[in-house]
Amino acid sequence: MTAIKKENLDWINNLRIIALFAVIILHTTSPVLETYNKGPLNIWMVGNFYNSLVRFAVPVFVMISGALLLHRDYEIGDFLKKRLVRIVIPFLFWSLIYIAYEYYNEDIAYTGNVGETLHQVLHFLKYGSSYHLWYVYMLIGLYLFVPIIGKFVRNATQNELLYFLIMWFVVMLLGQPYLSRFKPQIDLRYFEGFVGYLVLGHYLAFKPLPKKRIGLWAAVFLATLLLIFGGTYLLFKHYNGISTLLYEPLSPSILLIASSVFMLGRLYTPKVPQFIITTRDFLGRYNYGIYLSHALVLSILSDNDVNYTLFNPMISIPCIAVVCLALSVLLVFIINKIPLGKYISG
Repeated sequence: MTAIKKENLDWINNLRIIALFAVIILHTTSPVLETYNKGPLNIWMVGNFYNSLVRFAVPVFVMISGALLLHRDYEIGDFLKKRLVRIVIPFLFWSLIYIAYEYYNEDIAYTGNVGETLHQVLHFLKYGSSYHLWYVYMLIGLYLFVPIIGKFVRNATQNELLYFLIMWFVVMLLGQPYLSRFKPQIDLRYFEGFVGYLVLGHYLAFKPLPKKRIGLWAAVFLATLLLIFGGTYLLFKHYNGISTLLYEPLSPSILLIASSVFMLGRLYTPKVPQFIITTRDFLGRYNYGIYLSHALVLSILSDNDVNYTLFNPMISIPCIAVVCLALSVLLVFIINKIPLGKYISG
């Protein structure tokens, strides 16, 4: 399999920005799901729709990493130094920012005891100081494995890659409620987790596919969106409360919608004005920093009553997401321009 050439990266760059905005939409929308049986059903359904629409975001991010990283040969020390340092330093900086914000908001009580405060900080660094940082912990684990799984991918035949992906899918199925009772005692954990999305991203990025399959992937996307949207409503109704079964990234529903988005991005690259391409590339340079910082921006907006309740949530949710994106870009851009800021901004 040949490497993705620089001039053919447009679709990857498009997907990266789409996934980033999808994450912001997701986190803007999530509070709406908590309104089930506490407010008008139509507002909750809007939240359910947006959640269903954008749940592909994190899997697509991982698939992009697989497409870009697994075809290259790395010296382990050099790879870890370049990749992990680039991830870990901004991650630590923003983790401390979120911890400081918790103290500022008095969500964490400051006792004045230095030892106790240090223990609290280390606790948050260990388990995550903000809800969205789970992705970074997962990504670090994947990056530690990339030099190993990459060796397999580069030397594997198409059938061997398919074997791995099929086994990964079967194990995913057996991990679902109602199906887990059929899971044998065989130790199948070697096929579990987000590593499957890494391999899948590489596989789908390089597999020759004709353009005529755009319609097929569009149909998969729409059918899966309807399944997640309608199925989640029925699950909430059945359990009279939150059920994220169809939202989970390691579930067949999200696998299908993420794969369809990835392939639509690969097969269809629309012609757009140059200013949109320039904006996309600008956002792409600060993609990681925007991800790290956007939850802080959303929290500040929410603390100032800027949330989905401003007006019709079908419109307010994407509008707030755009505002969050713009403010996050501005924040990261400013940090990037201060001395040594490029090392911590992301």
